[in-house]
Amino acid sequence: MNVKNRTLFIADNLDIMQGIDSQTVDLIYLDPPFKSGKQWKAPIGSPAEGAEFKDIWTNEDVKDGWYSEIAEQYPHIHQIIQAAESTYDHSMMIYLMAMSIRLIEMHRILKYTGSIYLHCDPTASHYLKLVLDSLFGKKNFRNEIVWQRASGRAKGSQFESRSLGRDTDNIFHYSKSETFTHNKVTQSLTEAEILEKFPHTDSNGRRYNTQTPLFCQPSMGARPNLCYEYKGVQNPHPSGWRVSKEKLIKMDEAGDIIWREGKRPLRKSYAGQYAGKLIGSLWIDVPIAAGKERTGYPTQKPLALLNRIIKASSNEGDFVLDPFCGCATACVAAEKFQRQWIGIDISPDAEVITKIRLDEASEQGALFSPIQISDVTVTSEPPIRTDTESHATQQKKLPNYAIHKNYLYGEQEGFCNGCRDHFKIRNLTVDHIVPQSKGGTDHPKNLQLLCHTCNATKGKGTQEKLIERLKTQGVI
Repeated sequence: MNVKNRTLFIADNLDIMQGIDSQTVDLIYLDPPFKSGKQWKAPIGSPAEGAEFKDIWTNEDVKDGWYSEIAEQYPHIHQIIQAAESTYDHSMMIYLMAMSIRLIEMHRILKYTGSIYLHCDPTASHYLKLVLDSLFGKKNFRNEIVWQRASGRAKGSQFESRSLGRDTDNIFHYSKSETFTHNKVTQSLTEAEILEKFPHTDSNGRRYNTQTPLFCQPSMGARPNLCYEYKGVQNPHPSGWRVSKEKLIKMDEAGDIIWREGKRPLRKSYAGQYAGKLIGSLWIDVPIAAGKERTGYPTQKPLALLNRIIKASSNEGDFVLDPFCGCATACVAAEKFQRQWIGIDISPDAEVITKIRLDEASEQGALFSPIQISDVTVTSEPPIRTDTESHATQQKKLPNYAIHKNYLYGEQEGFCNGCRDHFKIRNLTVDHIVPQSKGGTDHPKNLQLLCHTCNATKGKGTQEKLIERLKTQGVI
């Protein structure tokens, strides 16, 4: 890893991720803009006062080279982006392009055993899942987690409601491969669930049940080493007991077995020893950030949510990346469970918010060891890759006009702009309508694709007509 632990970057996350070595991050959690069409701002007087970001997408949010790069290297994602423009609108295409170019980098820097969690809502979730399926592979889709972030209902008004309440977010979990880190994560039972699951009470007031058998089922096969007799009792099947004889004796001495004459003995399982029920993909037990945890950051996520994700998909010492870290919830959760972390946010206010969150967590004893902002490296300089040449260096090798080849191929529908014959993309050449020697620029409107023959024999008359057309369009 060419970035040290506890580094906070204040910059565009694409620039930073392009400088991170490949396959060095164990877990990525991102809570990007949701394509809400809103301008978010923290309220005055809140700890995050001044923090703001826009979720409105225009052509200014993408660079010319992205379209060509995606079309050339990831044609399936390119098709998804084009479909989004047709079915939704142009702004959705811009949003997906901006997200896709970043997800491509996340896929590169994620370890083979790593996982990514993308937090979104139904506005763009279905389009984003298609991009994730294409990039990570449908076989590596693990879960669509539905988090109930509020108990909202349809808003009341003088008019009849036309929809149900919107109170959930979606979190897509993908792994880089089929060999990935997965730790069992449980949640505690409610009081009512404890009473139902553990209906009996012993003389010491401990609640227990007798649902855990002591005999193995016949379907489990023969287990000769666990076939023994104790107190005149033996499993009639060769599958034997579930525990060794030594352990059974200890359980009996502790009063954890109920002996019934002529019947199978029962094993006591206590509520106090219950690790909790395994979580599924519906999370209704994690409330939104409130009280002292609330910083005022517009889209803050609760610490409990990130605690669960980090425990489930990483181990101590692993590297966690949050490329849209905002108010540093993922960074605090990573620190709490002794993970290494990198946070990236384009807003300078992220440094102040991160300091507040880490200070508060240290004061509350929520961290393994106290940490201060002085322990965090804050920088805006992208890291320099040590595994290979940087993305920027690779891009510089391409002439400026070459990055438009895929765009032009789509515009011309694969036809040569001279003879109008159809060709494969490799058989067409990018040509300047107004030659560079005469002041022609690399603007897409001054570019065309020609077959090798037409490019070599381009007539003066054809060129003059094209130049006249560009003048009327205001390009030159």
